[in-house]
Amino acid sequence: MTSMHRRSVPPPLVVGPSSSLPTEHGTFTIRSFTHNGITHAVMSMGSPEKRDAPLVRVHSECLTGDALGSHRCDCGDQLTAALAAIAASGHGLLIYMTQHEGRGIGLAAKLQAYALQDGGLDTVSANRALGLPDDARDYDAAAAVLRELGCPRIRLLSSNPSKQEALEALGIEVASRVRLPVADRPENSRYLMSKRLRMNHDVPSHLEEELTAVPSTRQARHEPPVSSHLPLNGRDVYDTLSDEAEVVAQLAQSQDGFIATSTGDACFVSGRTDRTHLHRVRASVGAVLVGAQTVIADDPQLTVRAVEGENPVRVVLDPRGRVPTESTVLRTGPAATLWMIGAEATVGSDVGDHVRVVRLPPMGAGETAAPQTVIALIREHVPGSILVEGGGRTVSRFLSAGVLDRLFLTTAPVFIGDGVPGIRFEGSEVMAQALRTPFRRFELGEDICTEYLLSPAAVEHSSQAPVPNSVTVGSTPSTG
Repeated sequence: MTSMHRRSVPPPLVVGPSSSLPTEHGTFTIRSFTHNGITHAVMSMGSPEKRDAPLVRVHSECLTGDALGSHRCDCGDQLTAALAAIAASGHGLLIYMTQHEGRGIGLAAKLQAYALQDGGLDTVSANRALGLPDDARDYDAAAAVLRELGCPRIRLLSSNPSKQEALEALGIEVASRVRLPVADRPENSRYLMSKRLRMNHDVPSHLEEELTAVPSTRQARHEPPVSSHLPLNGRDVYDTLSDEAEVVAQLAQSQDGFIATSTGDACFVSGRTDRTHLHRVRASVGAVLVGAQTVIADDPQLTVRAVEGENPVRVVLDPRGRVPTESTVLRTGPAATLWMIGAEATVGSDVGDHVRVVRLPPMGAGETAAPQTVIALIREHVPGSILVEGGGRTVSRFLSAGVLDRLFLTTAPVFIGDGVPGIRFEGSEVMAQALRTPFRRFELGEDICTEYLLSPAAVEHSSQAPVPNSVTVGSTPSTG
């Protein structure tokens, strides 16, 4: 999860008067909400605050699609379908986000991007050619509106996983994401395909086979194609992690070795397929461990949401007791949490009932708990495999200590230039003594995931598993 969408103190929200709004879908209640000086409109029907998870559409303003009927995008169709779905349900909300034109770049820049798309660029490449982000939208106001209206848990009408992730990072629980039944048009099919290939939007079931056959921009540059689905299947590493008691680690980093920018923004280094892989690993282990700095910077949930499966026990390694008690892992479930703190650290009284405090052995000033000790303490409480998920410093310590059976290191085709480094530890002075290990390499969308086999048990288990498609198996030279 990223910290770019969160603020510790929500800004003030000014609620305007409400009135009825008859539409072809029924009569809604409409009112204005002004957040940080920007006014948004909210249409509601029924009593969504009394529903466990009402239907909610967070709709980005689109003058050309919503008001002018443009077929270059599907915004107008999505708006109509959302209102119809809410009316059919009888209870729900549509939050109309102003200043979201063109995924947040504004009307003038969107029309500039249209001109570049007329010349052959897709929507992502056009934005980048103008020096603009792929998606500049902010969902703080939407989260504030949902909290104000008593709807902290919703069913989101959207085909965009990033919208769900942004709202969840802001404390909104997305119980499910509901796709809107909007068909592609000849005029927007290329645009929508670009968003599915390059921005991880959901693919309608009738197009899934077609999508894997459509050349992406990578192939247009004569680069080798990559798979658009998760290639790890059958009895493979996930089954091994479920059946054995291994210690594995996972990191996603840029091509130049950073897991976040210099400001700590990590949303998102790798793509949706790699994040699905991460959730499958979470669903296969008994516990997932992160360091205190990861919780402070990202406030992650550490639950299984992208795949079916049970949530692992969350473990927060926090020797000095720095993690604030309002953090998601300490405040809310649904997963049990072990808060591993030093012998002298104090514990707040306002943590959730799902939290169990585990005291680390006494340590000297500046010392950290040995990875072997941490693993032993976890195993006293949780059976099964353990996933060391972050951050880079914690993963590096466990790797350097020689306690990992596997390391999944995903490299994304992006250069950050400077930021938070990934793997780093005190290495050897000569290449002949550098750490080399057998590996398997998988294509996960546009990303490359290298699975380093760091223990004899991991090598043995991997040799017994079938080799899936889109995989390279290798063994680096041993050292003398």
